Amino acid sequence: MTTPIATVDADTAAAPVIRAVPPSPMAHTRFKIQPVILAGGSGTRLWPMSREQYPKQLIELLGDESLLQSTAHRLDGLESDFALSDRIMVVCGDDHRFTTADQLSARGVNARIVLEPLGRDTAPALTIAALDALAQADENADALIVAMPADHAIADPESFRRAIASAVRYAARGMVATLGIVPTAAETGYGYLRLGEPIEDDAEANTQGLAARTLARFVEKPDLELAERYVASGEYWWNSGIFVVRASTWLHALARFEPAIYEACAHAHARGRLDGEFFRLDRDAFAASPSNSIDYAVMERLAADATLPRGVAVPLAAGWSDVGSWSALWQILPKDDSGNVSRGRVLFEDSQETLAHSEGRLVACVGTRDLIVVETADAVLVADKSHVQDVKKVVSRLRAESGTEASVHRKVHRPWGYYDSIDAGERFQVKRIVVKPGAQLSLQMHHHRAEHWIVVRGTARVTRDGESFLLSENESTYIPLGTTHRLENPGKVPLEIIEVQSGAYLGEDDIVRFDDTYGRQ
Repeated sequence: MTTPIATVDADTAAAPVIRAVPPSPMAHTRFKIQPVILAGGSGTRLWPMSREQYPKQLIELLGDESLLQSTAHRLDGLESDFALSDRIMVVCGDDHRFTTADQLSARGVNARIVLEPLGRDTAPALTIAALDALAQADENADALIVAMPADHAIADPESFRRAIASAVRYAARGMVATLGIVPTAAETGYGYLRLGEPIEDDAEANTQGLAARTLARFVEKPDLELAERYVASGEYWWNSGIFVVRASTWLHALARFEPAIYEACAHAHARGRLDGEFFRLDRDAFAASPSNSIDYAVMERLAADATLPRGVAVPLAAGWSDVGSWSALWQILPKDDSGNVSRGRVLFEDSQETLAHSEGRLVACVGTRDLIVVETADAVLVADKSHVQDVKKVVSRLRAESGTEASVHRKVHRPWGYYDSIDAGERFQVKRIVVKPGAQLSLQMHHHRAEHWIVVRGTARVTRDGESFLLSENESTYIPLGTTHRLENPGKVPLEIIEVQSGAYLGEDDIVRFDDTYGRQ
């Protein structure tokens, strides 16, 4: 490929200059595999467990790991002719940054976390990842990006890695590879890949049953009749949303098809800055990017332009699921003899093919058929499995009515720990607050409420109008309205307190921060 692509001259951070340079010829380029996790998400389809501020990739849906944590280790043990980077890249939203960092750190994952100031779909997210990967690469090196959504499930990691190794070989030759799933049913919840001719020139892939097909087109989610025709034809695979591509190849194609996305992302990255352990894009520059998916922005157009790299699909048979609905989760979880799935305190009596989930209270299902029952601390969902795609309509109604259940759980995670709103009424609210060892809340003040703190576990250091003192278990203090204060945990065990708020207004936005370790305003 000799067609120039647009890149950024970052020497002038105030006004980056867009200039054209040819991509490095493959013969003079070294490669390293760069895992990239695309961790956006709105938290609608698996409500009420998933919320806007705590989407499904952060939830332990399938075991003792969140989907994000499982994805972060998905390439461990990958066998390839190219070295695997020892640091993954995660592109996520600003609201989820601390929980994302905590979950990765808890599993010993070395990660570079790039923050999107607002959602712009997957094409800008992959563009940012490609720009960042090249910025971090050695001179004359290119990154072989393996872009994986953070919220997928893989039952057979070894088969997944073999498919990725095959896709990497195609990507190293300048192709844009995606993993396709041979359909087992006429699913209307997935996009489809229309397949072209087989690619016969990769002997290793052919012997492993992983030979790629050229991509004729991408097809959006079809109705049932059309999906049945796709499956019957044998010429369509499900679109997994997993892509393998050289960073320079992606930028070359995107700059050709979507120059506005490229320019906005290039400026946003060039003007970005480190913020503690995060790389923060420039908000204004990124906001100028159109919103578009990888499929629409580039993949659908590759087949129509012979001057650009080929799009190819590599088959994936690894027990893949996008966990895109409660029925999809029911399909992949272990079942009893009647096809029921239970999590938490659940009793079934004469029930069949029901998923019941409890986060606390006992859920008893009697005579249920094909139902989804999900209990959380502040919401209960009961849905027919055939209507689970309509759960997002409930979330839309909640948002229209300003219902907090659309965005947050009763238990809200913070960089210093979490709080759980135990009870509330007119002019009062009770919270259980847990602060991690060595962590501290911001130095703050409230205009409309006073607070009483009772230590039930650990030791608290309290700052109140310049005075600092310690509180032990069963001791308490009072924070009058308008008082500058801070809560810290100087100990080695979690600090747990009960906070009783009283006042005319108890909203979370009644906080004036004077100093904050985590850079919040």
